[in-house]
Amino acid sequence: MTNSYKELLKQREALEQAIATARNKELSEAIQKAKELVAEFGLTVQDVFPAGRGASKSAGKTSSGNKVAAKYRDPATGQTWTGRGKAPKWIDGQDRTKFLIS
Repeated sequence: MTNSYKELLKQREALEQAIATARNKELSEAIQKAKELVAEFGLTVQDVFPAGRGASKSAGKTSSGNKVAAKYRDPATGQTWTGRGKAPKWIDGQDRTKFLIS
């Protein structure tokens, strides 16, 4: 009972359509439920999506797109490090408090 390639493609297309229809229905229901909860409790965008908690910030940048300020400085060379990512060799394995920028 093997299906031909063309039959399988038709089945896949029908399945993809069924998946899309089911997703759209469930998505619509979820949005309606969310709207009802927002209205019921008087929620604001800030309540649902508090500032500073988003995942949209890119690494090494603030929400305004500026670079993150350096947190550590090597007194010998003047090199700085934000404290993010892999530690540079001049601070790796040492007590970082002595390198803190005030």
